[in-house]
Amino acid sequence: MTADSGERFEEHVLPHLDSVFRMARRLARNDSVADDLVQETFIRAFRAFPRFEMRDFGVRPWLFKILHHAFYTHRGKSRRQPSLLDDVNFDLFEGAVGPTVPAEGGIENIAWEGIDEELKHAVESLKPQYRVVLLLWSFEELSYKEIAEVCDCAIGTVMSRLYRARRLLAEKLSGYAERENIRRKP
Repeated sequence: MTADSGERFEEHVLPHLDSVFRMARRLARNDSVADDLVQETFIRAFRAFPRFEMRDFGVRPWLFKILHHAFYTHRGKSRRQPSLLDDVNFDLFEGAVGPTVPAEGGIENIAWEGIDEELKHAVESLKPQYRVVLLLWSFEELSYKEIAEVCDCAIGTVMSRLYRARRLLAEKLSGYAERENIRRKP
């Protein structure tokens, strides 16, 4: 990479670091995994930047696309890894364990200021393919076309996933809406 290319990378890519970290944190639900994903995203972006062409959307959707791939790569690797707990017989410990403590990096650690806890839990409970589309659309304000580029899918798939995510949230939050006297817009 040339000095000019390095300067362009700093100018165009680094300003999106916070945005990429927020999305990584929402995807991974764990700060240390999010840190790893962001690092992997920016390493891949740095390596590919000389070949990157500034198109209609700019750098941000490109970074989210790299993050999306890094997340699913990490997720696939972690599923294939053996766990230290694979050989443990938990029946032996029945009744011996005290109250459970929420996992580090869980929903309680997400910095979604001003968002109700019940909504946070509902969003977190969505399958990743729905959660990604919903978060890119609502929090990162990407267009359907940009989200399709990030997720490597058709615009119709984005629309379908967003529709399903919103319906699932509506179902999960129907009791909350009643308690809070929130009515749907006609």
